[in-house]
Amino acid sequence: MFLGSYEPKLDEKGRLILPAKFRSKLEDGLVITRGQEHCLYVFTMDEFEKMHERLRQAPLTSKEARAFTRVFLSGAVDDTPDKQGRITIPGNLRDYAGLDRDLAVIGAGSRLEIWDRASWNTFLDEQESAFADREDEVIPGVF
Repeated sequence: MFLGSYEPKLDEKGRLILPAKFRSKLEDGLVITRGQEHCLYVFTMDEFEKMHERLRQAPLTSKEARAFTRVFLSGAVDDTPDKQGRITIPGNLRDYAGLDRDLAVIGAGSRLEIWDRASWNTFLDEQESAFADREDEVIPGVF
């Protein structure tokens, strides 16, 4: 499980040094793809295969499912961290997420999310108040 928040920097070649806490889980390979709210999702290979299997279960007759699958998979790239724990984020994904130099890498359970740090801070500021004041159940049986 991926937990926590980190603030690494992107180097001039588009490389990110993964937080040390996550490296062992990703050393056998990972997949980076477009996430929602214009962040990037990073999955272990196993978790991405599970996600792909769930996408395959969606009906081909669903226009929304086809569109989601196309956007999600067409941006996906696989990578293996180098000996320093670095991965390269392709230019098209950096553009999608608005990544410059300052990043936020957050653990989101089954995946990591890579955000432009300013975008993450804005999102978090907006959502923390809503989180604290939430009265309705958002996730059945949890909150």
